[in-house]
Amino acid sequence: MGVRLVVVDDHRLLAEALASALKLRGHRVVAAAAPAAGAADLVIARAPEVCLLGTAAPAERGAFDPVVKIKRERPQVAVVVLGPVPSPRGIAAAFAAGASGYVRHDERIEGVERAMMKARAGEAAVAPQLLQGAFGDLLNPAAQPDDEAQRLLEMLTPREVEVLVRVADGEDTRLIAAGMGIAPSTARTHVQRVLMKLGVGSRLEAAALAARTGLLERAGPRGKTGPG
Repeated sequence: MGVRLVVVDDHRLLAEALASALKLRGHRVVAAAAPAAGAADLVIARAPEVCLLGTAAPAERGAFDPVVKIKRERPQVAVVVLGPVPSPRGIAAAFAAGASGYVRHDERIEGVERAMMKARAGEAAVAPQLLQGAFGDLLNPAAQPDDEAQRLLEMLTPREVEVLVRVADGEDTRLIAAGMGIAPSTARTHVQRVLMKLGVGSRLEAAALAARTGLLERAGPRGKTGPG
């Protein structure tokens, strides 16, 4: 049985893309929006079974104020947070605010769907590996926080970084090839290598991961160049 839900994300395009994917899987999306002052009010007015709430900075003060407001006004709404690799503080803040789950933003659609179903059933929806990572951080408080953007950049060659930047800009294979002065087949191979290295299954997921981790801003001079 499909879930009646609202999707809220920092990027409207990503919210709408996720909403479309979930609709195709039989769920009823009553709203998809970018978060603003009225995001919580939207969820309260629509009263879905589940709210998917995207956040790029779960450890920031006030990041989960909308969750607090939603749970105060509509305690029956299960809120699942979609965010980057969280710190222990991020996970704790999400659940302290009343969230029912935390899912990595680069999770496949099947994982998001499982979290939605668990949250609707009143269960905590958080992957065991996230909890293990959080406990590891808590047991080693002196360790430096994981710099996801830098880690991902170090996995990619300068040319693959440029391909990722172009993918995030919405360029298709033909435009990537023309912009970089390479053959379409070569551009296609670069895209596939980028997806494989990032561990994602689509260009949309790659763009979402790059946006949420701040990878695009960190690319700096390794970003887009012209042909030649």
